[in-house]
Amino acid sequence: MTTAREAFEAKKLAQKYGVVGKVAGRYVTAGYKIDVVTTSEEASYHFTAVKKGEKLAVLVYPKSGKVPVEVVESLAGKAKEEGFKPVLALYGAGPKISEEVLGKARELGVAVRRVRG
Repeated sequence: MTTAREAFEAKKLAQKYGVVGKVAGRYVTAGYKIDVVTTSEEASYHFTAVKKGEKLAVLVYPKSGKVPVEVVESLAGKAKEEGFKPVLALYGAGPKISEEVLGKARELGVAVRRVRG
């Protein structure tokens, strides 16, 4: 159950950071502590989420079309280098992920999540 404080924080994140904030707000309502790193498209990951020792580095991919393999590789490399579990959040119905990219994500330990707006 979401507390009023978590709902407030999620709403503020969405207003301040847009699409990245909406996804971060979902993690806030799930009980994670969020630290937004950047909203730049070239970033390795957008925010970190920590809950009970579980540390995640989340990259939000909102673009339509196929997800390139380089996105998964850079996310996995940077996140594991800093001690985080990498998560690729596909925002909306636009991003498509091929079997090749999905296989690479499994190989590198990247969790792929679909987040509907």
